[in-house]
Amino acid sequence: MRLIERVMNKTTIAEQLGQLLTVRGAAIVACADLSPLPADVRGGLPRGVSIGVPLTPEIIAEIGKGPTVEYAGEYDRVNALLNELCEACAEFLIEAGHQAIPIKATVSNDELDLETLSTRLPHKTVARLAGVGWIGKCALLITREFGSAVRYSTVLTDAPLPTGIPAEVSECGHCNVCVTICPADAPSGLTWQPGMAREEFFNAHACCQAAADQSKDIGFDGTICGRCIAACPHTREYLRRSLA
Repeated sequence: MRLIERVMNKTTIAEQLGQLLTVRGAAIVACADLSPLPADVRGGLPRGVSIGVPLTPEIIAEIGKGPTVEYAGEYDRVNALLNELCEACAEFLIEAGHQAIPIKATVSNDELDLETLSTRLPHKTVARLAGVGWIGKCALLITREFGSAVRYSTVLTDAPLPTGIPAEVSECGHCNVCVTICPADAPSGLTWQPGMAREEFFNAHACCQAAADQSKDIGFDGTICGRCIAACPHTREYLRRSLA
């Protein structure tokens, strides 16, 4: 049975899509107006669906001193789920008569600008523009519900989905927990503001090198750390609620 036929009990395409993705494991489904961005960055499409999956609390609670083998497995599990979700989202939107381009969570080196260590359209940018959260001093997206313990994928589309209100103000305030916990001293401590280049407040190369070194220690062929994720007060509140 076609995806769109399985969810016709809902009244709007946004409700249909939200139901489809949350049943499959998404905790965050939000849409951003991308029209202010350059057309080539957004594939010529005006909106982006941000799909978020939170990391398992029990695993995040154990990475305060660095990544674990379990965290490496969780990283791969969540990436795989996000890739399935963005493919399902794109398929649904295309069946509904719209254009849709899935952008998966796992990024190959071919898609990464090695000079800036960034992609043309970061998932966190779409999530921020959708109103999911703000950019923290650690350069990760921070949400009130899950802190920074969430990974994302994106679907570009022209579907007439309602869009969220972009986060324009950081809620990190005077908190510097992620600054002091970072083994690479990657966050400068400056507060993110819209339009601010990442290198103005965060050293991505230092972060990447430290993460690569720690990944080798656990036999993981990648770049994961997670200390700032586990230390964020919003993440700790998520863990407290989940593990109580």
